[in-house]
Amino acid sequence: MEERNKTLGEFIIENQQAFQYSSGELSRIINSIRLAAKVVNYKVNKAGLVDIVGAVGEKNIQGEDQQKLDVFANDTFIQTLINREIVCGIASEESDDFITVQGSDNSHSNKYVLLIDPLDGSSNIDVNVPVGTIFSVYRRVTPVGTPVTTADFLQPGTQQVAAGYVIYGTSTMLVYTTGHGVQGFTLNPAIGTFYLSHPNMQFPKDGNIYSINEGNYVHFPKGVKDYIKYCQLEEDDRPYTSRYIGSLVSDIHRNMIKGGIYIYPTSSKSPSGKLRLLYECNPIAFIVEQAGGKASDGYQRIMELLPTELHQRVPFFCGSYNMVSKAETFMAQNPR
Repeated sequence: MEERNKTLGEFIIENQQAFQYSSGELSRIINSIRLAAKVVNYKVNKAGLVDIVGAVGEKNIQGEDQQKLDVFANDTFIQTLINREIVCGIASEESDDFITVQGSDNSHSNKYVLLIDPLDGSSNIDVNVPVGTIFSVYRRVTPVGTPVTTADFLQPGTQQVAAGYVIYGTSTMLVYTTGHGVQGFTLNPAIGTFYLSHPNMQFPKDGNIYSINEGNYVHFPKGVKDYIKYCQLEEDDRPYTSRYIGSLVSDIHRNMIKGGIYIYPTSSKSPSGKLRLLYECNPIAFIVEQAGGKASDGYQRIMELLPTELHQRVPFFCGSYNMVSKAETFMAQNPR
């Protein structure tokens, strides 16, 4: 069978040996993500037709207004994973604490925990801008058979066994890695099947796109301001093009295909940064590195940071390897 004609299910079966330590659970997790993503995609695509847009009048643990689709996506992914009894714990960006998952026999025998941002960029739904789901999978560190603890979730990104995102845009794609490259699958809505459309995705080593919210320029640290000036300078292959959607998955996906850098730094308004280490930065960093790119907090590799809390925020620089390295040189001239 031609590589590009493979379905996600066929690809998972053929590459089962790539899932280290797994006896089927990790494959079933990816399949569950696929199923839940199709349900969420259906709702996202009906957003202008049914009462599913707008805020619900409550705030999540981040202090952000929860959108109706946030709640729907969160419930859909969590219930899909719980019903299939394939993870022992789930942590969501939308929830205060992690969820312990027991089997139907009340056991805690599953080996994996999953962290998820159910609907990244959901505030853009009302204006028809692409949004996404981000997920990350780890092997538990506590003994199998016991309830999960915070330690199972507070692992450095280097311990991830799988990570991915779903982008709900002009087409819906599921992009994931298990540490053996990055594969992209596009949903055929006519039959509800994901097909391999982007095998072995790679970041160009260089690019000409920089993605940052320049409206916050006055609040950025000096190293970031200096790098922005460098991007705008007419010299060599510059100035670069500024492209910022404000939906993390969309910005990363574009830059991976075209070449570019994404930056969400610290600022005087967000001194720790705004993106969440566990739900956004680590999984995206795993994908970016597997695609030949680079991801850091401006000074050190994101995936080597030791998490201290479930909803920890960090600055984030990721994208084409040479572009991130150049940004880091500006940051190094201005130690934090």
